[in-house]
Amino acid sequence: MLEPSLPKNDKQARWLIGIFSVVVFTAVVVLGRVKLDISVNFDVHIFAKINAFINASIAVLLVAALVAVKQKSYALHKRIMMLALLLSVAFLVSYIAHHLLAGEAKFGDSDHDGLVSEAEKLAVGSMRIVYYIILVTHIFLAAVILPFILFTAYRGLTGEYAQHKEIAKITWPLWFYVAVTGPVVYWMISPYYT
Repeated sequence: MLEPSLPKNDKQARWLIGIFSVVVFTAVVVLGRVKLDISVNFDVHIFAKINAFINASIAVLLVAALVAVKQKSYALHKRIMMLALLLSVAFLVSYIAHHLLAGEAKFGDSDHDGLVSEAEKLAVGSMRIVYYIILVTHIFLAAVILPFILFTAYRGLTGEYAQHKEIAKITWPLWFYVAVTGPVVYWMISPYYT
């Protein structure tokens, strides 16, 4: 096992993780409802492509980290997970930028008028339900996973490997689901970007 990278201070960790999680959640919710009315000289949906790429990369990293820890390559596992955390920060910045610049697209809005008519709903059929099931579960889990990820990382960085392993059994599949469904949501909604 690796030596701890952080001193153990559960009270401080709870406060920092709680504050950070609330600030990030609030920023995403508030800024997700704002659209800046500015003109830029590039396709703002590049951020959505970047988000899909980052999510897919995180999914690959999560699998690689799982393989590394199963092979007892703890230093490699730690480096991979730290990269996944850094990519998650990049994702948040890109996600907020996309929503600030692009606003919201509606699934099925093939004429890009901001409304989904009955004819457009019929055209996409049951895929609309599939899309919303994936989207809602993705958003819900993305909203609640952050403190789990941070507590899992904290337990690993403080050398509390038994606790790290226990919480990782919950965190890993949820984070993996969010990382995989992110590109799926992008693939399904991207035809409706204006």
